[in-house]
Amino acid sequence: MPEMDPRVIAHYETHDQTDRLLTPAAGRLELLRTQELLRRHLPAAPAQIIDVGGGPGTHARWLADDGHTVHLVDPVARHLAQAAEYAACTTELGDARLLTAEDDTYDCALLLGPLYHLPNREDRITALHEAGRIVRPGGLIAVAVISRWALLLDYGTVSSLTDAGIRNRLGDRLRTGYVPEPDNDPTGLFTAAYFHTSTELRAEVADAALPLTAMYGIEGPSWPVIKSIERHTGQSVADTTLFDAAVEAARLSDAYSGQIDMSAHILAIIET
Repeated sequence: MPEMDPRVIAHYETHDQTDRLLTPAAGRLELLRTQELLRRHLPAAPAQIIDVGGGPGTHARWLADDGHTVHLVDPVARHLAQAAEYAACTTELGDARLLTAEDDTYDCALLLGPLYHLPNREDRITALHEAGRIVRPGGLIAVAVISRWALLLDYGTVSSLTDAGIRNRLGDRLRTGYVPEPDNDPTGLFTAAYFHTSTELRAEVADAALPLTAMYGIEGPSWPVIKSIERHTGQSVADTTLFDAAVEAARLSDAYSGQIDMSAHILAIIET
């Protein structure tokens, strides 16, 4: 298996991810929108789906509940144990850059996490090539990345941005997209990562010789508001009209490509 940055593995072995998309309002917004966007394009059940970098099985669970057969691949052993308990899926320790599946094995490949932990562009292209190799002709590849501008929107909701050192570090990250090491400030950054612009993601899909079908901003423009309220008040807004409004804002944004980079995550849909 290719070598993964040990800081990434260490982070996920010690920071539990099981509730990330289930409890905070911003996480629930991400999950709800990912579900509805994928369901627009997924083949009819039962489809054979490989969930690469599938973490603790959050997406594998609802996909299996929809009637699909899901195989989850992840480089973190802890995630495999969690996914085996949480979702009706098979699991495998593996890496997006070197999948063990044979050519043309799956109807759909999900890469909803791997690309933002591959700072080397060639590695990201390799991961996209691998997805294209194992998906049957006429199949689906869905790729998610973290938006570069999510950094600015997230930092802009916390008081730490008044610190000159943090502002300078943010400026470097906005220029390069690369977070070279974990932060200890309260900005919500998690570990070594790469943050895309939608233009970069389009170019990487093209360089992998894959046909881009659609691109979406997953959370839409209102996610910083609900995240900030929860961060500063400690009160959930997940079951409020404010959350419902954020969902509708995201849906309305689908028609406007200029809004894509305002989301925390960007989703590329590739129909082979």
